[in-house]
Amino acid sequence: MCDLGEDVVNSYLQNNPDFLTRWLSEHGTAEQLQAVAGKLTEESNENVRPSLPNFTQVAKNSITGSIFKQYLEGSRARKTSIKKDRNSLQHMSEEDIFMELIRDISSELDVNVLCHKILQNVNILTNSDRGSLFLVRGSKDNRYLVSKLFDVTNTSTLEESIHTADNEIKVPFGKGIAGHVAQSKDTVNIRNAYEDPRFNQEVDKRTGYTTHSILCLPIINYEGEVIGVAQIINKIDGNHEFTGQDEELFRKYLTFCGIGITNAQLFEMSVTEFQRNQLLLHLARGIFEEQTNLQKLVKKIMVEAQDLLKCERCSVFLLEDTFENDINLLNPLDGTNAMDPSNMSTPSSTSGEHREARNLQEVSFSMAFYLNAKDRENVLEPSQKDLSKSKTAEIAKFVVMQGTAVNIPDLEIDGRFGKGPCMDPDGFHIRSVLCMPVFNSDKKIIGVTQLMNKLNSTPFDDNDEHIIEAFSIFTGLGIHNCQMYENACRLMAKQTVALEVLSYHATAQKEETEKLVECEIPTADDYRLYSFDFDDMVLSDDDTLRAVIRMFTDANIINSFKVPYDVICRWTASVKKNYRPVTYHNWRHAFNVCQTMFTMLFTGQLRPLFGDLEIYALMVACLCHDLDHRGTNNAFQVKVASPLAMLYSTSVLEHHHFDHCIMILNSEGNNIFQSLSPGDYRKAIKMLEHAILSTDLAIYFKKRGDFKSLIEGGEQTFDSKYKKDLLKAMMMTACDVAAIAKPWDIQQNVAQLVAGEFFEQGDIEKTKLGEQPIPMMDRDKKDELPKMQVGFIDAICMPVYKLFASMTDKLDPLYNGCQSNRTNWQQLADNIDTECKESSSTPASNTPKPETGSKTDSSKEILSSSPQPSPQPLSNDHVASKSRDTDSVTLASQKQNGASSHTAQSAHNGSQSPPVSSRSVNKAPQSKYQPTAHTPKAIKQDSVCDQDFSPKHCKSKKQKSGFCVMS
Repeated sequence: MCDLGEDVVNSYLQNNPDFLTRWLSEHGTAEQLQAVAGKLTEESNENVRPSLPNFTQVAKNSITGSIFKQYLEGSRARKTSIKKDRNSLQHMSEEDIFMELIRDISSELDVNVLCHKILQNVNILTNSDRGSLFLVRGSKDNRYLVSKLFDVTNTSTLEESIHTADNEIKVPFGKGIAGHVAQSKDTVNIRNAYEDPRFNQEVDKRTGYTTHSILCLPIINYEGEVIGVAQIINKIDGNHEFTGQDEELFRKYLTFCGIGITNAQLFEMSVTEFQRNQLLLHLARGIFEEQTNLQKLVKKIMVEAQDLLKCERCSVFLLEDTFENDINLLNPLDGTNAMDPSNMSTPSSTSGEHREARNLQEVSFSMAFYLNAKDRENVLEPSQKDLSKSKTAEIAKFVVMQGTAVNIPDLEIDGRFGKGPCMDPDGFHIRSVLCMPVFNSDKKIIGVTQLMNKLNSTPFDDNDEHIIEAFSIFTGLGIHNCQMYENACRLMAKQTVALEVLSYHATAQKEETEKLVECEIPTADDYRLYSFDFDDMVLSDDDTLRAVIRMFTDANIINSFKVPYDVICRWTASVKKNYRPVTYHNWRHAFNVCQTMFTMLFTGQLRPLFGDLEIYALMVACLCHDLDHRGTNNAFQVKVASPLAMLYSTSVLEHHHFDHCIMILNSEGNNIFQSLSPGDYRKAIKMLEHAILSTDLAIYFKKRGDFKSLIEGGEQTFDSKYKKDLLKAMMMTACDVAAIAKPWDIQQNVAQLVAGEFFEQGDIEKTKLGEQPIPMMDRDKKDELPKMQVGFIDAICMPVYKLFASMTDKLDPLYNGCQSNRTNWQQLADNIDTECKESSSTPASNTPKPETGSKTDSSKEILSSSPQPSPQPLSNDHVASKSRDTDSVTLASQKQNGASSHTAQSAHNGSQSPPVSSRSVNKAPQSKYQPTAHTPKAIKQDSVCDQDFSPKHCKSKKQKSGFCVMS
């Protein structure tokens, strides 16, 4: 007998290739078979790896590369398992059976198909009735089994046996027979299932099936970890008990089953990783492709990520930084923060620095986006009202507070966010949540990404956390890029506005300031500043400046806040200088609004309701509330895409007035708040902003109902901040439109100015934009002015004055004056209707009509036949429309009919106001203060609006008469 060396054995095996397979099948142990199969798997994986980055270039004979490509393209068809009958299997040698298993493993990466075939073969070879497969799921601390294939018989199809997320059975480790095997790794052979306490008899009762014997084994990978459990039930021959031979056969099959499961899981992980990398590439590409609009970017990211995230809903919340919300306080000239007292003559403060929220109430989201798996093309944007009630938003706020990711497997069991079914306002049922904060480059949280309810109903695992972490990083980069781009656009718009302002405005001249400082200031009684029927038309421009100083003096503001006298004089003259000489929204209008506020506080006895700082801020806000008004309304600014419209999304002119007010305060020698402490300074600026923005009638309509409820409820003290802010907002509106409550002769003159400014805008819309203006701004519709005035009074003025009259009879003059003027306007409207009816019944006159768009003061024609004034003492300035928002228009129009609809239309387009020293007056009575000539200046049409009407400023381009026509 010759010695057997390695060369001899190699030579023999090469000449007899079937010998090794036959020997392994007859004598090989499970460990040896697993080691051989593991080696084959490693070699197979090594061949696969080089093809992953570029699967399209895989060699044509690479089966794995082809399968990989099919999985990525979603064209992978499930291969039908070729099933052998019992006779053919039983006549096959053991080595042939295992060779067939090896071939199946090498070509089949769908673990369901592979395991279904293995269970069927085991059933046939062991004469068992049926079998089941359970796979391990969950984290290391919370592992459990889920049924993958259940009740597989030798005749059942894969579709009949496979369990999905909807019907899968979950078995915790250590529970039941399968759970015991998973935990202990032991083989369990039960001869009588009903005698074993671990057996759950409820399944038999529910299905009607009777279980006798069970053989259950663990499926273990090459690292010795349990990855699943398989069991066969009810041996159908002999004494119905599984033998040791059955156990060995089952164990060998499960060895291959474990290899197949491991291969399939590795392959699935490689596909997932490839898709994840592709997603990150898409996100990176999207950041550079879409950076002009934040909403579009977030929507694009969510849509592209939905496939990989595999959840019922994906959400992104963007944080509203309420602690750095002072961007509107930036000085348009130099970009400094007017809220920061370090820019003033006050001590430095950290008010502009970021501070973290201390509770959920301090966390606020500016916007949110929801993407549902069932409707991937429709990204939802919940309202602030829905967010306030949303459970998902509450969880997102919690993540902002914690600053770390939160993974909640079962929200109801968790209990931190309430008990019972967790539903969002839109009816979405929340079960599991994975939430991750989004950081910017400064490591500050700017938003939150959130996944809800995995599609397979399992909790989110570590892989999901890694995905959403990468998703959040790229989301943060995209948001940062968009915000930088938007900030750059805003700064460019601010620069344009600032250059425009600087080219027109300057601080008050030294001589004008010195003149005001040195002159004697008459008393309030001399100017009749405490009267509701105050008339500024008898005052010169210099007298209006002196009257302002008198009001600040009598209100005890100059002494209380230690305002240097030269500073208050320079500031007053600078504010006057920063009003443009438009027809109505000018210095005179602002002066009248301030005088009405002064009268309401002291004559109307509202002064006890406010502190000194509030009085100070209200009077300053009245003087500044229309700074740098251009004689056109908000809608016009938006229509021509002016720099102001680009800078502010809502309340365009109001925000500009406030910013301009801050600019004057920042100008050298004009800081009238310089003696305030940093805390009082911030309060004063906030009150200024609130008061000026409150002159937007869109805000008035939103708040009037709450104010009415307070008054009807008998409110007298207004002791809370909300109530006091509501009162101040209503007072600003009452003062802004107070010309409607003046004596009839003053009301006529003011109405003439307002109509003139409106008509000037209408002329521009006709001649330069090629559009038909609304009736209130159409010079050809001048006959409808009285009707529009009646509608304006009913929709806006009368309700607020009636509420103030209900507060105190000291404010009755405003309500009575408004009623009296409504009667006069209605009589004038009735007269015009009568004349129209009479003229329609007579032959047409040959008198030529004035040319369309002529500059004739058409409002004078209407007012020349006005009724005699009613002897009512009334109050201040502003008459025909300060509405600035479509919502307010709708509200106004709903309350009116007939003529009032024209008022609603005017409300849609915004407000106007009169020019410095341009009050039109018909021989105003003389006072001891010599008046200047206040006949309206002949204002060139082009000077009413300083916009550039070149095609670059128009959204649609139709050439007409040399101008770009807006459609």
